[in-house]
Amino acid sequence: MLTSVFTRLRGKFLRAAARFFPDEDDAADALQDAFCRLWRRRDEIRSGRQAEAMAMTTVRNLGIDAYRRSQAMTLLPIDNERDTADTVPADRRMEVDEQFRIVEAIIEKHLSETQRTILRLKEYDGESYEEIAAKLGMEQAAVRMQLSRARKTIRKCYQEFDENGKS
Repeated sequence: MLTSVFTRLRGKFLRAAARFFPDEDDAADALQDAFCRLWRRRDEIRSGRQAEAMAMTTVRNLGIDAYRRSQAMTLLPIDNERDTADTVPADRRMEVDEQFRIVEAIIEKHLSETQRTILRLKEYDGESYEEIAAKLGMEQAAVRMQLSRARKTIRKCYQEFDENGKS
């Protein structure tokens, strides 16, 4: 049933995806991704109308996720004069380097392997909760919880260091 609905309404779904993905190939990829996601749930689909509604919702949600990712990852152009290391005072550069070393040590010492992996995938690689959950075989809620706990641990340990280590 899902395949026949998707085939019959492909044009409609493609137009919906095109609102979020100006590139036709990206829209087609989103449509394929939606189909794959729904294919895993094909046993739950009871009617053609339900399949259509779920497909349209999935395409829409993929578009919204892609839009949010693009907004979150807006990059500034490189300004060689502004961005050279020489423009940052040496004492401030050393302070920032020291802060990074402290945070890296906290991550290595106080976070579990799972928390370190999730933190790296989310913060450094920019992956979505859904992508991380799929890679690690976890629920999205568990990924969010682990990331929240990791950030809380880093904050707590850094504050303790700041209070005790720099006093």
